[in-house]
Amino acid sequence: MVGLAHHSFICGEIMKNKLLITVLGLALAVSAPPAGAGEPIKIGALYNLTGDMAPIDGPSLKGVRLKVKLLNQAGGLQGRMLEVVSVDTRTDLHAASSGARDLLSQGVAAGVGYGDTDYVLAAAPAFQERGLPFVTSGATLPDLPRRVGNCLFMAAFGDDDQAAAIAAFSYDRLKARNAIIWTDRSMDFAKALATFYRQAFSRAGGKIIQEEFFSSTRDFPGLVAKFQAARHPVDLIFIAAGPEAAALAVKLIREAGITVPIAGGDSFDSDALISVPGTKLAQGLYFATHSFRGETRPEVLSFIEAYRKEYGHPPENAFAALGFDAMGMIADAIRRGGATSPASLCRALSQTKSYNGVTGNISYTWASRAPAKPVAIIGVQQGLFKPLWSWLPKEGKE
Repeated sequence: MVGLAHHSFICGEIMKNKLLITVLGLALAVSAPPAGAGEPIKIGALYNLTGDMAPIDGPSLKGVRLKVKLLNQAGGLQGRMLEVVSVDTRTDLHAASSGARDLLSQGVAAGVGYGDTDYVLAAAPAFQERGLPFVTSGATLPDLPRRVGNCLFMAAFGDDDQAAAIAAFSYDRLKARNAIIWTDRSMDFAKALATFYRQAFSRAGGKIIQEEFFSSTRDFPGLVAKFQAARHPVDLIFIAAGPEAAALAVKLIREAGITVPIAGGDSFDSDALISVPGTKLAQGLYFATHSFRGETRPEVLSFIEAYRKEYGHPPENAFAALGFDAMGMIADAIRRGGATSPASLCRALSQTKSYNGVTGNISYTWASRAPAKPVAIIGVQQGLFKPLWSWLPKEGKE
């Protein structure tokens, strides 16, 4: 009987120990964070903070950083903070390519960046090869996602839409019937925008009587002289170029005493458009850009307030809002997909529907990862930006 009792005591202790180990194991399993849970979610940001594209890309990066700060203040995503790892690619295509590889080596979950097509084409294919999503905040070439792959997403409308908007404004509101186009031959964005504008203006009933291509701002004096020597009446000059080049073209045109309206696309949406020619010469300018200036939607007003609080001044242009929206789309995809794995994140981004951004409602269709969004038309009079019109894409546009 003593041996049996002793045996029972030992068995009981073993069972209690096993139970204790099991309970402790369960407690540890519940309390232990999942692998990588304490690590930040890294977002790679590629922008040109110096050079010709800085007036567009600088504000975009500020928008990205502001969105991340607000997300982190609200607790982050999936219990993890976010971290922006940025590279200044200095308006240099080789730097864009190497910058993408640098970010990928640092374990980023996604990429965001650029307001110009050429730089996206230089950087985004490296993300595509790894199956990581890249959201371009400002590039507008409509077939950019097709050219890069299924992990490239656009936060902005396409050049076809903004060209249609400014062409309609040129013909209907400015009553322009004869126009000339100046195009920077070195930029895919400029060439695409000029092509779409020519098509849209011609469909409206207008006539492009002259189209000039330039490779450098040194070509501008010759183009001005050619305009002055032209025999045909011209109602409007359309300029397809980067922000700094467009601003210098405006300066030289106005200094030559040419007063016809000058129009352009979203690259005009820069303080350079006023600072380079000066307020006295910054007259009669019109451009298509992303819905933002002059809007009173709650999303716009709260963004402006947060931006002013963070940086001490209001957003420089719509590209600040686009950076904010692009980062917001990535965060929204992480929430919906429940993971940061490449396949999950690309899939969740492709399923974006009615994302309520500062620059408008963003949705993707099965046929396109370029959202159909309203286009704002802005005028510049006496050095001041003034919202004039809003153009809406056709219903059912893919």
